[in-house]
Amino acid sequence: MNPTVLINDGANSIAAFHHQPSRSRSPGAETHTRHGKYPGAVGGAQHSGRRLCRSDWRQHAGDHCAEPGGRLEGKIHGEAVQVPVLEAPGQTRIGRFGWKDQHGSLLSFIGDAYMNEMGVTNRLRPHDTTTIGKITPDPEDKPDNLGLANIDHFAQFVRGTKVPPRDAALAATPAAQAGQAHFEQVGCNTCHVETTAPAGTVINGGQFSVPEALGNKIILPYSDFLLHDAGTSDGVMQNSPQDTANKLALPHCGVCA
Repeated sequence: MNPTVLINDGANSIAAFHHQPSRSRSPGAETHTRHGKYPGAVGGAQHSGRRLCRSDWRQHAGDHCAEPGGRLEGKIHGEAVQVPVLEAPGQTRIGRFGWKDQHGSLLSFIGDAYMNEMGVTNRLRPHDTTTIGKITPDPEDKPDNLGLANIDHFAQFVRGTKVPPRDAALAATPAAQAGQAHFEQVGCNTCHVETTAPAGTVINGGQFSVPEALGNKIILPYSDFLLHDAGTSDGVMQNSPQDTANKLALPHCGVCA
């Protein structure tokens, strides 16, 4: 399902649009379906804990999970999809941001959210989906006297925010220790890694180098950040292949010890 939504009292439509605002300062820009006003954006916004765990400096274990004939062949594992890195045209990376893993870097995710969720165009998403109600020139997010746009400042803020802490007392219990041993024994840690990339690692199509402050950190996210069919998806495909329509990137960070 790639929904086509109606705006401007049905006079205009937007095809394959996944972020439908049900309210707008301009009534003509509100989106509707055949059954009335759209109830909200497909997938919705993710809570901050998931964003923190998905910090784009983290070395993605999906490289191992996606190996044909690799150590996970025939075993349960998530699906890794290659998606564009918006700040590095022509470059792709395994997706890790968004309900559909539709973005491969933190900055790409933020640039897309600024435009689709808040209506603020920027250098990564320089044009609005519709010009109805448009009164400002694009892009609206312009660099400041430091040469940084708002999306850059926000990316710095997210990278500098701590991940949710682990419950040390709970992790020290015999049950948790036994679970940790089993987790490693059956190979869960192949995809569900615990540490970040080494400092100096260049990622995001050469656009970001992991700084010393963020490298080699044990963050214990216990998520593979890949796509899984858990029976709760919405049938919307944001990246190929078609089977991703029924899969979501599921959170683990903040919901376990």
